Amino acid sequence: MYFNSKGNEEATYDAIVVGSGISGGWAAKELCEKGLKTLVLERGRMVKHGDYPTAMKETWELPNRNRMTVEELKDYEKQQRTGYTMRPSSKHWWVKDTEHPYTEVKRFDWIRGYHVGGRSIMWGRHSYRLSDLDFEANAKDGHGVDWPIRYKDLAPWYDHVELFAGIQGTAEGLPHLPDGKFQPGIKLNCAEEHLRDSMKSTFGRTLTIGRTANLTQSIHGRGACQYRDRCIRGCPYGAYFSSNAATLPAAEKTGNMTLRPHSVVHSIIFDPETKRAKGVRVLDAETGEALEFFAKIVFLCASALGSTSILLNSADEYNPDGLGNSSGQLGHNLMDHHFRVGASGTLDQFGDRYYEGRRPTGFYIARFRNLDKQSQRKDYLRGYGYQGGGSRENWTRGVRELNKGLGADFKNELIMPGPWQVGMTAFGECLPYYENKVTLNHDVLDKHGLPTLTIDCEFKENEKAMRKDMMESAAEMLEAAGFKNVNTYDAGSYPGLGIHEMGTARMGRSPKTSVLNEWNQVWDCQNVFVTDGACMTSAGCQNPSLTYMALTARAANHAVEELKKMNL
Repeated sequence: MYFNSKGNEEATYDAIVVGSGISGGWAAKELCEKGLKTLVLERGRMVKHGDYPTAMKETWELPNRNRMTVEELKDYEKQQRTGYTMRPSSKHWWVKDTEHPYTEVKRFDWIRGYHVGGRSIMWGRHSYRLSDLDFEANAKDGHGVDWPIRYKDLAPWYDHVELFAGIQGTAEGLPHLPDGKFQPGIKLNCAEEHLRDSMKSTFGRTLTIGRTANLTQSIHGRGACQYRDRCIRGCPYGAYFSSNAATLPAAEKTGNMTLRPHSVVHSIIFDPETKRAKGVRVLDAETGEALEFFAKIVFLCASALGSTSILLNSADEYNPDGLGNSSGQLGHNLMDHHFRVGASGTLDQFGDRYYEGRRPTGFYIARFRNLDKQSQRKDYLRGYGYQGGGSRENWTRGVRELNKGLGADFKNELIMPGPWQVGMTAFGECLPYYENKVTLNHDVLDKHGLPTLTIDCEFKENEKAMRKDMMESAAEMLEAAGFKNVNTYDAGSYPGLGIHEMGTARMGRSPKTSVLNEWNQVWDCQNVFVTDGACMTSAGCQNPSLTYMALTARAANHAVEELKKMNL
């Protein structure tokens, strides 16, 4: 569908995009629609929209009722740390750690997928805008460097990507969680509405439906969500946003895209005379052949650590510490959200109410800490939000109630749904610490013989103090709403496990303190753009993918304008 075999014959293009995930797909779409002949290089295999082998299978049709064997799991030591990725229904999307190793100084769970579409096939789809509370945070509290942009700079691009991607949600009028161009929002159930109303009246806090990239109305030839909740397998209806279902077909439609899978980009070709990139060096993953491709501009969209690895590996006599590293910041300031802490409880009310379907989202509780003087905390900086959901216990509760009896009465009891229950987990911001970093490891090589990464990253005292409040506040809200059997938990969270890795090639206002400028251009090589998670200057507490989309579209527009002016 996408591959143009002429790409093997012609090595020069207007633009090269490295990676085909959320950022790479957007770069391809925007550049192709603006008339640039664009080569998209993906290190993994080809996946066309609809090529999702388990999307329509039931549990009993999968090996071992969708459980992997001990022997199989030996290849996925790190990928299985999530607790949900390693299933026969989705294992084909994740890399084998035995083939793509990395070294942990401290535990870091790097969860990856190498194929056309990248993690846009498997992402959680929560889509929130950052606000000036986030863009100004570093400048106000002195951690990291100031973002070179503000919300007004990105707002029109949030509009642009939301209208194409399709984000469902409900407007709430919160300045620190800006509303977007929403499709009709999925409905909360009665238990969630009860908690929402209690929170608003008791604490003045906002609970809303989780804003996700799931269509509630068909657009651009993509179907509306069928409430199957099997998104991690790939959606044959195109009902959630992915590169495969949305941006890559749009790019292909222009006739300007050449997509080359099995193409491992390992370095940038730097021209010392012009101080510009000439192209990229590639290793063919199937043949091992060394290739070079050339273009006027290069967009690195290989994931935060993937793009930074390429820049570090582009070291030469002119850039001895890696391309774009004159500031000494490349590889540093690694961030991820910390989570897996919260509370749950049961509700005696609404015994006559139920729901249908399997929604692809739950509720979202907007940040309410450190917004102003009234919400200021003395024990930590920044803040957090919650994701959660309400449901009724079903027949599976019988697994733990076998001691209550067997027979017809027991079976009849299980036909009736149990009490309503609500659970929530918090996602908290991590500060940008210089010492949280990645470096190249030339002693441990991947299956292609390329250097791998050593990752040295941890959550520190600020995050640990925040977690206590994340847990206590969850219980406080449930108890105030009349929930019973309220239980708190902190299951522990390690960087990487949120799969929101950010930083390592941050944007900034000066080439002395940052890798990228306000347009996502590498200060030291301005025809190279980095628009994935690597560019993030701070993390916020919101899921970041929507921001990557907006930054990518904005950067692509700027790149084309600069090309027209002959500046690149």
